[in-house]
Amino acid sequence: MSQKPLQNYIPALTGVRALAAYLVFISHFHYIFDENLPHFVQRFFQEFHIGVTIFFVLSGFLIAFRYYNNFSLTSDWFKQYLKNRVARIYPMYFLLTIGAFISYYITKDNSILNGFNHPVGLFLMNITFVRGFFDDLKFTGIAQGWSLTVEECFYFSAPLMFFAAKKWGRFYLQPLVITGFGFVLVLMFRNVNWYGFFGNFTFMMLNTFLGRCFEFFAGILLALFIKRKGFERTNGIKFTYLGFFMMLFCVWIMSVLPILPGQTFGQQNPLGIITNNYLLAASIALFFYGLLTEETRFKKILSNRFVELLGKSSYIFYLVHLGYIYNMLHWTLNWLNEQVFGLYDKLSLDWHSPFEYDGLNLVYLFVALNAVSILLYKNIEEPLNHYIRKSGFLIAPKQHKAEVIAE
Repeated sequence: MSQKPLQNYIPALTGVRALAAYLVFISHFHYIFDENLPHFVQRFFQEFHIGVTIFFVLSGFLIAFRYYNNFSLTSDWFKQYLKNRVARIYPMYFLLTIGAFISYYITKDNSILNGFNHPVGLFLMNITFVRGFFDDLKFTGIAQGWSLTVEECFYFSAPLMFFAAKKWGRFYLQPLVITGFGFVLVLMFRNVNWYGFFGNFTFMMLNTFLGRCFEFFAGILLALFIKRKGFERTNGIKFTYLGFFMMLFCVWIMSVLPILPGQTFGQQNPLGIITNNYLLAASIALFFYGLLTEETRFKKILSNRFVELLGKSSYIFYLVHLGYIYNMLHWTLNWLNEQVFGLYDKLSLDWHSPFEYDGLNLVYLFVALNAVSILLYKNIEEPLNHYIRKSGFLIAPKQHKAEVIAE
């Protein structure tokens, strides 16, 4: 029986992006429900940072699926590859980072600089992704943008990893070598007071590509397996649900681990690092395998046209769900609350305001952030993406058939 050809685009993998971004959102705002939920539920939600791992595994899968069989370590190939990566990631990050530093000069929000006294230098470190190598600076600018340093390191490394795998084989050794190099850097710099540059093992394992490389490799190995076997299979195992429940199991493990002094998550416990970087990555790969090879209700939901749009705009949602845009929206809700109570006073009414409840306000903010993200995606990110790809930036544009299977 002939195999079905590999599909060019699977909407469910775009919908997954929205799921990942929303999990991170919940992780950052779990505290709002502190008075209404049992402590173990709060801890469970707190470990929903797993959305970052979902992004990393998905990136590994997509880059390998698109480029593994056709990469070439030539100048023109690398220019085209880099051009595509810049078009996808950089424009919105650059513009929103500019906005963050403008916001600092207006509001003097110290979280943007995190105590660093040179805003111009810090701005340059942010727009070049260099800040992600420094423990003390990783949350400056757009705080959650630290993960883009990890992504960019993977993008630059991927062609070399593919080359090494084809030339020498033993792909499984690469994560060991890369993480081992990270350990060497920590041993070299942990006693050097240079803004936390590879200053400790927890930072290296959770905030750098050297520590989190296995998450990308999990996606790469899934892509290579799909390329060999295709989307057809004969067993009836529901990998979608198996992988999803394994992901929740990983969250549960991290939620019951003790939070170490000076840390915030169970993920930062040594067992939490192993769970997050390895067991969780494998669980997500199983989940993706199910989405690629099965027809389930989960896949149908993630493939919905509106969910697909949310997935396409989720990169912006991830960048704006914390920071100055969130702060402006939050300030607006507080202002509306004051206006409503002012109106009640004039009318001598003793009513509740729809903006006085933190939990309900979080729902308003979630909707507003999605609306902002969709508007920015449609009017700025998508047009700039297409413009850069069609421009002469780095290399003259080429007409070629799309090979990616998700946005």
